[in-house]
Amino acid sequence: MNLSMRWLREFVDIDENINMREFSEAITMSGSKVESFEKEGSELKNIVVGRVFSTEKHPDADRLTVCKVDVGEAEPIQIVTAATNVVPDVLVPVAKDNSVVHSGQKIKKGKLRGVLSQGMFCSVAELGVTVHDFPYAIEDGIFLIQEDCKVGDDIRDAIGLNDTKVEFEITSNRPDCFSVIGLAREAAATYNKPLKLHTPVVKGIGESCEGMLDVKIENKELCKMYSAKIVKNVRVKPSPRWLRERLRAMGVRPINNIVDITNYVMLEYGQPMHAFDLRFVDGAKIRIRNAKAGETITTLDGIERKLSEKNLIIADENKPIAIAGVMGGEFSGIVDDTNTIVFESANFDGASVRLTAKEHGMRTDASSRYEKGLDPNNCLPALQRACELVELLDAGDVYDGEIIDFAGESIDKINVRKRIALEPDWINSFLDTKLSVDEMKAILTKLECEFDGEDVLPPTFRPDLQHKADIAEEIARFVGYNTIPSTSISGGAQGKYTARQKFDNKIASTMLALGLSEIMTYSFVSPKYYDKILMPKDSKLRRSVVITNPLGEDTSVMRTTALPSILEILAKNYNNRNEKAYLYELAREYIPTTDDKLPVEKNKLIGGFYGLSDFFELKGIVEETLDRLSIYDYDVEASADEFAYHPGRCAVLTIDGERIGVFGELHPQVAENYGIVERVYAFELEADLLFKYTKSEKQYTPLPKFPAVTRDIAVICDENIPVLTLEKAMKKSAGSTLESVKLFDVYQGEQIEKGKKNVAFRITMRSHNETLTDEHANSTMKKIMKALENEGAVLRA
Repeated sequence: MNLSMRWLREFVDIDENINMREFSEAITMSGSKVESFEKEGSELKNIVVGRVFSTEKHPDADRLTVCKVDVGEAEPIQIVTAATNVVPDVLVPVAKDNSVVHSGQKIKKGKLRGVLSQGMFCSVAELGVTVHDFPYAIEDGIFLIQEDCKVGDDIRDAIGLNDTKVEFEITSNRPDCFSVIGLAREAAATYNKPLKLHTPVVKGIGESCEGMLDVKIENKELCKMYSAKIVKNVRVKPSPRWLRERLRAMGVRPINNIVDITNYVMLEYGQPMHAFDLRFVDGAKIRIRNAKAGETITTLDGIERKLSEKNLIIADENKPIAIAGVMGGEFSGIVDDTNTIVFESANFDGASVRLTAKEHGMRTDASSRYEKGLDPNNCLPALQRACELVELLDAGDVYDGEIIDFAGESIDKINVRKRIALEPDWINSFLDTKLSVDEMKAILTKLECEFDGEDVLPPTFRPDLQHKADIAEEIARFVGYNTIPSTSISGGAQGKYTARQKFDNKIASTMLALGLSEIMTYSFVSPKYYDKILMPKDSKLRRSVVITNPLGEDTSVMRTTALPSILEILAKNYNNRNEKAYLYELAREYIPTTDDKLPVEKNKLIGGFYGLSDFFELKGIVEETLDRLSIYDYDVEASADEFAYHPGRCAVLTIDGERIGVFGELHPQVAENYGIVERVYAFELEADLLFKYTKSEKQYTPLPKFPAVTRDIAVICDENIPVLTLEKAMKKSAGSTLESVKLFDVYQGEQIEKGKKNVAFRITMRSHNETLTDEHANSTMKKIMKALENEGAVLRA
């Protein structure tokens, strides 16, 4: 729902210089959510009204004209144009040098065929309006302004393109807010300002419409009220500018004065209306009934529709002339030679309108309002307002009186208000507030509620107020949800992250900190993906869950490994010439079971990257991830058996013999299969097992009271012995005094025997009970050396 702020100010005194962000926040907090706001014409820059005072042919171009234009500056400017409708003394929109038109195009001065042009004349399209907004304008040509303005005026002010539009998200339980008056009520209550409603006054012509039209409601369950007024001597012409401006700001296209009046009233009151040409109403009879079997109607959009017996229609003596609450018939519209019309204002059952609109596939502005449930008491005021506008716009002569039929015996039954007991103690307990009865009544009074003893009588335009909880909500939104103190629900569960959610969030923050971007891929893949990652033909992972009704072969099985999914995205980035790509996903893999049960779903943390990287960067990412997840006691072993990975540049991670992941450079053939001609690195970690081994509880360790003792040690061992094996041997043998072991050098070269390597560590020892002596340190070092010798490492001489 769009709202014109200019229109709103007719009903509520809202400061014209109000900060729109503050207005949006205030009215959103009171329950009417603002989606956005926009100043009309805000995209137009440096466009003014100009007056052409001379034109002459371009010396070197027959189709160009050189114009001198007064734009309110000390000197006139010169504009070269190809327009044929620009003549001296006309007012035109002038986009000066360094201006911007509606399309976003920037206009700068330049030369056209050697002649200086200091701007551009604008058409209606270049200003963001249409010939419907300015009927005297032409579609293909310069906009010749006929508005009351002067040279040099900003074009937005000159043509009224300066309203502010606010877009609201109106919930379906508030049909009253699908109108300017409804939103004005909310604004008035929000700002504690009086609501200035206008009572329509119709002068009439002194002739009664009695006997001119026979109206009867035959289905009184689906139509509560039908009212009509008759206008003769209809004068169809364009609407005045103020009305066209308001319709435009609300997102409705102006057409002619009669159609515009029905749209205007619908927007202002929220009551859909229709105007029938009386000469096409056979027998001057209107019947609101269900359609008969086999009946058809050609609606205003030119489509013939077959009606069902469930459809409520408006019919004359012989035929349907409108689908009730949805759309009028082909011959019910207003044309240039229309002389006498019937203004209709009715109330139809919302559910019936919705089902009918859905059945015929046409949802209109009228049906969208009716289906939410409208107030029947709004019918007559809206009808009066329409006829008041007819007289104001000199669009016709209005007969005295109305032609009305009710579903009940009288209008009194429609006017009956609901009764809801006001229970202050319950409301205060429910909201956790301490409001007095007078404070509650003051809020409800400004919402047009009345009181009968201890009962609240909501207005009939508020069908959403049905229960004491609804009354409490009305009070809460104007007290201010942000002012009500936050308290825990008694006996309820406390909303917080689960341990697994915290773990997953830690993974996400770690990956982002390490420079990897998150992706999300489909869980269903093509069986051909397994071939691209060189999966063996006899691999158990080739046995996948097959989708019964797939969209295609590319999405026919549930993946048993997420590696192809991330490689597809890496390949897309590579093909798009991205220099590097670092990606990760918390993916799900589906492992079939041996019986007909659902597959086992495994969560996998998988990452991959290429560009400006090497194996050690990959190793650092994996180690840092495990460190941030508080996983320390893991083993790393080189592996040549991983089918998708380079046999000499791959490692497997295990904890107590249980495999938790793999990382390494991908096999060159795999990279080639994905069209990547540089090294690609990947890691796959079992997220469920990582969660199992993570140490979520942190233990406080006080600062050491005693100094540390450090020793550097260099050993020679076979080059195929992992450094981690040596580190673990040292940690296991050293005892409680060992604080840390850090590798600081690995050397292979001429001074070392071939097939061997020199590995140097810095060992830090500390006691929490005393200062370590050299004797203590030497004893620990002997234990460490013995453990290293058992692993095949000897002290370097």
